[in-house]
Amino acid sequence: MELSITLFLVATTVLVSMAAFQDHSIFEKLLFSPYSVQHRNQLYRMFSHGFIHADTMHLVVNMFVLWSFGTSVEALYPLVAKMPGSVAYLVLYFGGMFFATLPGMAKHRDDPGYRSVGASGAVSAVVFAQILMLPTNKISLFFIADLPAWLFGILYLAYSYAMDKRGGDNVAHDAHFYGALFGVLFTFVLRPALVFDFGVLERSLGM
Repeated sequence: MELSITLFLVATTVLVSMAAFQDHSIFEKLLFSPYSVQHRNQLYRMFSHGFIHADTMHLVVNMFVLWSFGTSVEALYPLVAKMPGSVAYLVLYFGGMFFATLPGMAKHRDDPGYRSVGASGAVSAVVFAQILMLPTNKISLFFIADLPAWLFGILYLAYSYAMDKRGGDNVAHDAHFYGALFGVLFTFVLRPALVFDFGVLERSLGM
């Protein structure tokens, strides 16, 4: 039986997050600090922050969404990628995680007080990869029921952009936005027809 990459990512993130809840020194070593990246060369923080979370609810929500969308994307990527699907899926996940830190780096590289944690950027990349591949598929998540994927995507991006501009809620909405953007761009590069021939994968799958 082939190992599920999504299950491995969820399990690893849960274990590391739980360890960080118990030992604050782990939390401090792994969180995203643009200042530490810029001035102490701790580049690993641009990835390690994705394995720890602010609290249990933050962890549960991210892992639930990752499991809900990741299993589908993991199965679909071999159908659209010229490289091995598992490799493409890992590039999607960690690329989204890295790309989501870029606005924070640009705005806060000289601010020692700024920090963020969570897999939201990586998870957003996975969510939007599925939206691009299955644009008319209905999404039901939390309080949302049977919303076309393409419409959900537009509303999500608009919300993230507006909330980032508003600020003041201590949530890195720009990470959600840039992670989602990476998911769309990377999946487009894998198979441009997904954009130029709307719903092509859905038709090929008889959906």
